[in-house]
Amino acid sequence: MKTIGIIGGLSWVSSVDYYRIINETINARLGGLHAGKIILFSVNYGEIKILTDQGDWKSIAEILVDAALKLQRCGADCILIGANTMHKIANEIRDAVNIPVIHIAEVVASVISNQQFKTVALLGTKFTMELDFYSNELKKSGINTLIPEATERDLIHASIYNELGKGLFLPETRMKYLEIISNLSQKGAQAVILGCTEIPMLIKQKDCFIPVIDTTAIHCHAAVDFALKETI
Repeated sequence: MKTIGIIGGLSWVSSVDYYRIINETINARLGGLHAGKIILFSVNYGEIKILTDQGDWKSIAEILVDAALKLQRCGADCILIGANTMHKIANEIRDAVNIPVIHIAEVVASVISNQQFKTVALLGTKFTMELDFYSNELKKSGINTLIPEATERDLIHASIYNELGKGLFLPETRMKYLEIISNLSQKGAQAVILGCTEIPMLIKQKDCFIPVIDTTAIHCHAAVDFALKETI
């Protein structure tokens, strides 16, 4: 079994889910008391948030590259960046290390393609929704991306930082998300990407009338596939 390195703390709330899902998936595949070989480097999300607000992606890259290099030195065989938004600087991290960086948008695009969806909604931070680093990965697979209206994007963005990243999952926020998803469905979205690793803790498939794409689970499963490739 290979060792999975995770850059966590982006936020700690979803880092807990990364750890849980990876271990549950490995145990389901191998049985017994088997669990994952995982190295977690957790950064200070507060520092990252300040730099994000300032648009200082260079400084963010320096922090996350440092984390990736430490994971590599500690024996990680691959790296997961435990947040959708931070994949804006995935290439900088890839350039800095000599081990694979499993890109969340690439593995999400693969799953969507296998399910033969052509048009999907994308929810996440404003950076994930509005910048092209995520939608371009989907476009490579022939997937068209729809995003919410500006006021809806503001609502989602604020809820991620003020609620979800603090472990607050409010029923009224869930209802607002479902209204936004309904609007995007009426515009042609066949499925919705939960493109922030905290959103799958707010929105479940049972809540939603169109298929949900759980990016956290997909990212974790891709890491498990990598870790167990020569084991099973």
